[in-house]
Amino acid sequence: MPTLKKLLSKFSREEQKALESLIEKIISFNWHSLDIKKLKGYQDIFRLRKGKLRIIFTKNNKSILILAIDNRSEKTYKF
Repeated sequence: MPTLKKLLSKFSREEQKALESLIEKIISFNWHSLDIKKLKGYQDIFRLRKGKLRIIFTKNNKSILILAIDNRSEKTYKF
């Protein structure tokens, strides 16, 4: 599983700051202002959409695991 630092390294500095802010909101369960949806076919995998950026994560009880951070493409939701 890639580390969060490695996932963020492929983005520009501005995108990294925006992503870090979004990840903080996900981890603190402050989801009311975010575009988060559950992925079809999965019980506990969600995606956050912010412009062209996507964060795929799973929620287990009280923990969050970031699975992928990517720009929207045909391959974004295949893992």
